[in-house]
Amino acid sequence: MPGSIVDVPGVRVGHATDAAARTGCTVVAFAAEGAVCGVDVRGSAPGTRETDVLAPTGHVEVVHAIVLAGGSAFGLDAAAGVMAELEALQIGYRAGPWIVPIVPAAILFDLYSGDASVRPDRAMGAAAFRAAASVAPEEGAVGAGTGALVAKLGGLDRARPGGVGSASARYGELIVGALAVCNAVGNVYDPLTRAPVALPLGADAAFDVPHAIATLAQAFANTTLAVVATNAKLRKVDATKIAQMAHDGLARAVDPAHTSRDGDTIFAAATGAVDVPPDLVGVLAASVVADAIVRGVRAAARARES
Repeated sequence: MPGSIVDVPGVRVGHATDAAARTGCTVVAFAAEGAVCGVDVRGSAPGTRETDVLAPTGHVEVVHAIVLAGGSAFGLDAAAGVMAELEALQIGYRAGPWIVPIVPAAILFDLYSGDASVRPDRAMGAAAFRAAASVAPEEGAVGAGTGALVAKLGGLDRARPGGVGSASARYGELIVGALAVCNAVGNVYDPLTRAPVALPLGADAAFDVPHAIATLAQAFANTTLAVVATNAKLRKVDATKIAQMAHDGLARAVDPAHTSRDGDTIFAAATGAVDVPPDLVGVLAASVVADAIVRGVRAAARARES
């Protein structure tokens, strides 16, 4: 399906990339009024920030940007740079005379890909925010996906490039878009045909996933992250449910997913323009997440081959 997350009005995306160090970050920014947001963390080894506030019982209703970054837990520092940029623009949660931007974040482990001493930081987060635009974002090994690898079940020496991808879908006036960055241990498959998109180097379609997991000598850190955005009117509890449903798309495209060493995390944000059943948004969210994952991995592969 064509399109990208910026098809949702008010959504902008910016990347900051350190190609030499093989790391980077990506910012999804919203209009000044923010977006109602929920999150669902399925992986057992996540690195996140400001996710508790997104619970349906959390007091704060909206977020102003979301950061996805490499660098393992060190990369969470990038969100502070985005907060500083938003504060300078007087955008954030009003707490008396103070403004506190709400910027959730999630990271992936890419330290094995390049210079592990270089991680996304405040300056990189600020740069990604300043680069945010309402044009279709670059896909592949850029931003948070710069050092991403997939299909690691055959070992790191047989892994394939991962990356950032985006997609969108429409149903009448409803728009649902997703941006995903795939750094999975698992293989990547076309969600419609089940044709392999990324297998360990030298493997074929008969690759035995259970056997590979049983005999893998080392468990590599892995994560798939995504942001779903929609112009639907949603409550936080609805956004949380949509984030849960969106993980179905992750599992359609990545096998295995949600393992004990994954940090799989999906955010769902709503700008509040169209009244539709939340389950409709969730169904489309799963589809666009799967498509965004495949697009990102394919774009990274094309760049590697060119």
